[in-house]
Amino acid sequence: MAKEQGRKMIAQNKKARHDYTIEDTFEAGLVLTGTEVKSLRQGRASLVDGFVDIERDEAWLLGVHIPEYSQGTWTNHAARRKRKLLLHREEIDKIDRRVSERGLTVVPLALYFSDGRAKVEIGLAKGRKSWDKRHAIAERQANREAEQAVGRRMKGMSD
Repeated sequence: MAKEQGRKMIAQNKKARHDYTIEDTFEAGLVLTGTEVKSLRQGRASLVDGFVDIERDEAWLLGVHIPEYSQGTWTNHAARRKRKLLLHREEIDKIDRRVSERGLTVVPLALYFSDGRAKVEIGLAKGRKSWDKRHAIAERQANREAEQAVGRRMKGMSD
């Protein structure tokens, strides 16, 4: 069987980018069981309630839902079990330091296969207030309208 190449997206946490301001991102490997990998290959996962916790110098992914594999038997996994993240020691220390000093939280942003290996993109995030969210939406809308106006102008159309 040929080795997989490239990046295959499984799940994204769009709500996290709406609810938080992402300050920094990291790519981490995941320690998974066989039925979890098979379930992910079917494209089934949810990152909505997920978060990262650091215990005894190890990073753990909690609250991520990977449903049981449909053809799995007694070897099936628990859907919301605690999963270990594979990060370098310096990255774990940096994340832990910034979370404790600045009151940030760590949320999963995307789950994907990179060259056949399951990876999760995690982000150091600061919570947004509701007025921040409205401001960000208004800013995106204004940028979109400006780009459309420039595009129309380039095509010679009137505003």
